[in-house]
Amino acid sequence: MKKIIAKIALSTMLVLPSILGADQAKGLNVLVNSANPQTQAMAMVLSLMSIKKHNKEVRIVLCGAAGDLADKNIEGVPVKRPNGESPSAKDHLELLIKLGAKVEICPLYLPNASKDESVLLEGITVAKPPLVAARLLDKDYQNLSF
Repeated sequence: MKKIIAKIALSTMLVLPSILGADQAKGLNVLVNSANPQTQAMAMVLSLMSIKKHNKEVRIVLCGAAGDLADKNIEGVPVKRPNGESPSAKDHLELLIKLGAKVEICPLYLPNASKDESVLLEGITVAKPPLVAARLLDKDYQNLSF
């Protein structure tokens, strides 16, 4: 009887995580257009947690004022955390790229800021609206907008 209970317990431990995670999204589509450093930082922190703690894919599109995060010539604005550290959203963005997040800049940003692709951080590309739209419609991903 003990062997049967042990087998059932082991089977439950092996199967339960896949059942609990079955309805989770594959990842996030994150649209960031806010100029607010705290809002930008929160978008990056949630994206980081999705990759690091939940092993999910993250796809980020930076638009409007948030496009400045993609410009390697613009310093990030430090945002104080409860633990006293003060990283910037840009610091987090660079880490996200290293961790495999797909980061794109809105195609309207560069020409309207009188810039070209040479100012972009390594790993950031110009978004293609039809592809972004298709990703936003993909029901396997959650969409977040900041």
